[in-house]
Order: sequence, then structure tokens, then C-alpha cells
Amino acid sequence: MTDWSADNAVWTSKLKETYGETVELEDEQGKSSVYDIIGEFEIDGRGYAVLQGSGKDAEPEILRIIVSPSGLPELESIMDDEEWEDVSELYDELTFPGDEAE
Repeated sequence: MTDWSADNAVWTSKLKETYGETVELEDEQGKSSVYDIIGEFEIDGRGYAVLQGSGKDAEPEILRIIVSPSGLPELESIMDDEEWEDVSELYDELTFPGDEAE
């Protein structure tokens, strides 16, 4: 079981080391969009990336980092609602450590 606390998370840069500051993703309809990589972290061996789209109203998106058979990092959506909530809260805790509500 993963302990979703900032103390157990580690900032990483696997995507940036491989692809640079941005990644281009394709949606289900085949439309490509460019995203800035604004953060990457790992917890209990699972990697996550926080991406920001270019639109002025674009919300940051959190995706899971997986390793392809060729050894390159790839991104996939987090389909489990509980995992997404945990990762989202952890990112907030990592980014804004003094803003925790007690």
C-alpha cells in the first residue's frame, strides 16, 4: 500500500531528460496538442507527470509515467478515481507545503 505523503515522494525529470520541456500528446480523435512539463515525481516506484496545456484556461493535467518496451518513458491516463485524487492531493502538498488544511 502506498503512503501518499510528500515525505515519500521524490521529484524526478525522466520525461524532460528524454523529450525536453514539452511533450506532444494525441487525443482519441487524433488531435495533437503540446503540453509543458511542469513537474514530475515518483512515489513507491510509480511515476507521475504534471502537464500544462497552452490555453489560458487550461488546467494542469496529471498523468502516470510508464516505461515502454523500448525503455522510453510514456504517459497514460489515470483511470482509477481514488489514485487520481491521491496523486492530485500529493502534488498540491509537494507544490504548496504550507497550505495544508488541518
